Amino acid sequence: MALTRVNFEFLRPVPLEPLALAVAVDSGGRRVQRLRASLHMGKTEICRATGLRIRRSDALSEQAGAPESAPRLPAADEIADADVSSFPAGFARDAMELRFLEGRFHEPGPATVWFRLRAPVVDDHPATSLQSAVAAADFGNGVSAMLDWKDSLFINTDLTVALEREPEGEWVCLDASTHLGPRGAAVSESVLHDRAGRIGRALQCLLIDRRDAERF
Repeated sequence: MALTRVNFEFLRPVPLEPLALAVAVDSGGRRVQRLRASLHMGKTEICRATGLRIRRSDALSEQAGAPESAPRLPAADEIADADVSSFPAGFARDAMELRFLEGRFHEPGPATVWFRLRAPVVDDHPATSLQSAVAAADFGNGVSAMLDWKDSLFINTDLTVALEREPEGEWVCLDASTHLGPRGAAVSESVLHDRAGRIGRALQCLLIDRRDAERF
């Protein structure tokens, strides 16, 4: 089975501390499985997720063709010091390496950014390509922000990642853009690539507000 879609609903701000995880298979057959998981802090549910796994098959491999080519991965010596020092407060900069090809933090507009996990998601288990892809996908609204970080909130209330093939390697690229609506909502969408080419797409629904307004 290969994970082809995962959806997260963020019910509370997720704290950077140990949380309890519960997982289950909701339904499963020979071709399709549906999964669910939830994170708790004490008795409070913080986040819930659902996933879809589909049986691997080479039946249509010839028709699929080569994946859409990936953007260029900048070399380490191309990365300006400002790319690191401009990380917004709250970003786990020690856990994730970023290399901007287009755009910057605190510069409004679309961005193309490569990501690599620096730390394991689960202790004593090396980070997987799938974990890297999902972790990178959660950055879409941050790297392609259309509003000033100092004045505005643009919080993703959910995250959906759809994969057309399994990620490979440790690097994942987001080609991300954010689209503002007129009434406090927005959508951030990203095309995901590994170094071999396109792997899928991510979507986030955003809450838009002023920083002096009451937070959810």
